Amino acid sequence: MSHDSSPSPPDDAGVPGPPGRPALTAFAWLWVGAPLCYGVYELVQKATQLFSG
Repeated sequence: MSHDSSPSPPDDAGVPGPPGRPALTAFAWLWVGAPLCYGVYELVQKATQLFSG
């Protein structure tokens, strides 16, 4: 009984992925990132007010 412990490659190894869409990717990051950054900014302001006096 021989057991090979090396992992087998994925089925899609060597197959290129779909073409990139840099404009759509940038838009998606902005769509999520802008409100996230604003929320973190507001959180820091409120926490500073809460703990400073």
